[in-house]
Amino acid sequence: MAHILIADDDELIAELASQVLIDAGHACGWVTSGEDAWALLKTRRPDVLLLDQDMPGMSGVTLLRRLRQSEEFYDLPVIMFTAMSGTEDESQAIYAGAQDFVRKPFDPRGLTGRVQRVLARRVNHPRHKALVTHLREKSGMSQPIETRERRFI
Repeated sequence: MAHILIADDDELIAELASQVLIDAGHACGWVTSGEDAWALLKTRRPDVLLLDQDMPGMSGVTLLRRLRQSEEFYDLPVIMFTAMSGTEDESQAIYAGAQDFVRKPFDPRGLTGRVQRVLARRVNHPRHKALVTHLREKSGMSQPIETRERRFI
């Protein structure tokens, strides 16, 4: 069971998506603005965020960029909801850092399938690692300095 947050200004879409995901065995809640999503994320980190691309106020793309620049949420899996059918919107979502996208109106099986694929990619990853730790490991600096220096002596 994953914890999923939906941010969509269309309450009907948010409620329908929430019910589909609850029926699939996940814990799910929703908010209707980017600002509310940001505030809620600071109190509880979900396993996946479903984010409407085009909301009034803070748009989904703006929130996604904020997440990717954040030390706390840089690695949060995000699936963008889009009502637009152009490949430009899909490209914009992926370029901004989304793992996947779902077009509205959505197919319930397609939605649960995309959520499952994003979750499956995260199975062997820790739930969250501090950005500083992540960068140190990627650069090969995960060992203490004394240990690294001894190897070269």
